[in-house]
Amino acid sequence: MEALYISLGLLFCYMCVAFGISLIRRDNGTADIAYGWGFALLAWTTYLFGTQSVIGFIVSVLASVWALRLSLRIFLRSRGKPEDFRYAKWRAQWGRHFAVRSFLQVYMLQGAVIAVVALPVTLLNVYGGEVGLGTAGMIGLSLWIIGFLFETIGDAQLGKFMKDSANKGHVMSKGLWRFTRHPNYFGESLMWWALSLVAYDTLILTAGLPLALVPFVGAMLITFLLLKVSGVPLLEARFAGNPEWEAYKRRTSVFIPLPPSRKK
Repeated sequence: MEALYISLGLLFCYMCVAFGISLIRRDNGTADIAYGWGFALLAWTTYLFGTQSVIGFIVSVLASVWALRLSLRIFLRSRGKPEDFRYAKWRAQWGRHFAVRSFLQVYMLQGAVIAVVALPVTLLNVYGGEVGLGTAGMIGLSLWIIGFLFETIGDAQLGKFMKDSANKGHVMSKGLWRFTRHPNYFGESLMWWALSLVAYDTLILTAGLPLALVPFVGAMLITFLLLKVSGVPLLEARFAGNPEWEAYKRRTSVFIPLPPSRKK
């Protein structure tokens, strides 16, 4: 339990530092760059102060690979560009209360999201132990690889599509994007469900129920956010009314990869 307290305290300090940097940069996009590193911080803090099991090390590495790739991608994508339109809009709306509301509604809220989503890793590191990897754990590791491939390949395909000026104004509908409108979001969600399954596989033996089920809360939260809050809704709203998009939307699954429909 001490490891959890230490990791959460460090996460709070980390988000405070990120907030301070954002004030200097005058760019709340700093929160998006800091997001992934926060997961790596929690993973390795709980590992160092926790049980230091082999499976805990593996899961910490997997979570860090995902998190650092995400932060690096966001940094490279936003480098040299103005503040994201969402944050710029809030800056104008919040006026003289901008600093306080940014601290609470952006940085502290994002810190809370990190703490919950990271539960599969932190709980495994704190309450796990040296037990063999069972069937559920092996399935979880396999699913993580699939999810990672969906996210990385999906992002790479989209990046290549957007770099081609001939595609400006058109909708990406090839590769993995033929089977789901958001292969990268699906991959991200699947990775956290996979890590939850690995954590369950160990915690059911070392801590029992109901603690072994708690990691799935993190997977449920990230899936909810991607599907209903900050992922799919914001992105799809930008294309609403575009005839090409509407046709693509009718024939393509929103999240889970499925064969394209014949609807036009």
